[in-house]
Amino acid sequence: MPVSPLLVVTRLLRCLSIGLLLPCVPTGALAQQLASPRDTSFTVHSAYVKAKKQHPDISIARPPVPRGVRAQTKLTYCTPGSRALQLDVFYPKAKRRQQFPAVLLIHGGGWRSGDRSQHVPLAQQLAGRGFVAVTAEYRLSTEAPYPAAVQDLKAAIRWMRANARTYAIDTTRVAVWGFSAGGQLAALIGSTNGNSLFEAGSCHRPHSSAVQAIVDVDGILAFLHPESGEGNDSKSTSAATYWFGSNKLTRPDLWQQASALSYVGAGTPPMLFINSGVDRMHAGRDDMMRQLTALGIYTEVHSFPEAPHPFPLFNPWFQPTLEYTVNFLNKVFPRR
Repeated sequence: MPVSPLLVVTRLLRCLSIGLLLPCVPTGALAQQLASPRDTSFTVHSAYVKAKKQHPDISIARPPVPRGVRAQTKLTYCTPGSRALQLDVFYPKAKRRQQFPAVLLIHGGGWRSGDRSQHVPLAQQLAGRGFVAVTAEYRLSTEAPYPAAVQDLKAAIRWMRANARTYAIDTTRVAVWGFSAGGQLAALIGSTNGNSLFEAGSCHRPHSSAVQAIVDVDGILAFLHPESGEGNDSKSTSAATYWFGSNKLTRPDLWQQASALSYVGAGTPPMLFINSGVDRMHAGRDDMMRQLTALGIYTEVHSFPEAPHPFPLFNPWFQPTLEYTVNFLNKVFPRR
């Protein structure tokens, strides 16, 4: 029986009035009735138009595809419910018995916008440098709340290992790279190796979702932190509040749970941080680096103080971002 739209609105307004979203999110047939359209507010073009106002000399990074790079696109890696999640693979031609380190690339967009195509240029360049690079989509907050995105991306890593022979992936050298919200996800994924909370579904479960290196590009490390700007709902509902389904006063446990800084330990992989001059985009970074250093875990940071937040998408920052990434991965993944 169809549900009254007035009843739905009344329920949602009541939940919003007390700062609680998650228990009021419609499910099943009702969710399909009220499914939100895809949020396309964050694109390379929209970010370029905005950034160009302060940086008139920038250009969108579209370098030539290196010779010998192969690609397989629109591959389904997992199907939670009826949702087919897809990824693209960019890889070099392998000689007999040759294996390459692999990198999962995660796009940003405030956990509710963006798409995997935004890092195809970087994936192509990494493949040209001897890496298998995978760009994966994940369920955004318009589809499913936290921790669905984390669980999806861990499934993508399991898919990479399940298909290691096809793409000549060295399963002992897998890294995760992310920008903005993708950087937050990359840091959380890498710092929660083996944590059952973030594993879900049956997709490729015999395989590990653990990673051996993390590259966080302007992604927050701690939500409930003096440096964090996330969760300010005074003017409008923040991206993080949408993602968690509740504000930070109502469910601080979720906000803490999604912070990579909460999980630093002896098993945390080496980490590279690449940052703009927008400090709130890497809240908790210095605390995390101090803890990693105290544990003897390799970490390094590179900053572009003059750069806008979406700097890795644009020249002149694309190439140095690529170089910092490659140099770091070659350091922590010695070639065999």
